Amino acid sequence: MTAEVLKYTREQVEALELAPGTEHQKLEGWIPAMASDEEVRSALEKAFDYRGDVSITLKSGEKVDAYIFNRHTGASLADSWVQYFAANAPDKRKVSYADIARLEFSGKDRAAGKHWEDWVKAYNEKKAAGEKNIALHPDALE
Repeated sequence: MTAEVLKYTREQVEALELAPGTEHQKLEGWIPAMASDEEVRSALEKAFDYRGDVSITLKSGEKVDAYIFNRHTGASLADSWVQYFAANAPDKRKVSYADIARLEFSGKDRAAGKHWEDWVKAYNEKKAAGEKNIALHPDALE
């Protein structure tokens, strides 16, 4: 079997580099309605995709500031859960969707306003200026 080599023109490669990114909702400060099972599921799915902390109020009254990093969606809210890191605890934790009373997107969205197109533009400007060993680095988290 022979390997086929694909050849692209410079214009084709540059067109691929400028592919549109994903448009993210601005969720910072949002407090979703969580009256129905579907609203709970939708809010927690968005919290999983969020790049900042959320405040979770449990039905017990406990409030947790957390970064959600994992989730499992089961057949019911009781079978579904999110895993998170809390600011005041060194270990990861897990809570059932059924135990969550309120959710608030309280933390700063660390990726707000940061778009792939901006990174590509910065790269192309450095390249056009003749810079060598160009690397694009993320902004500091403050």
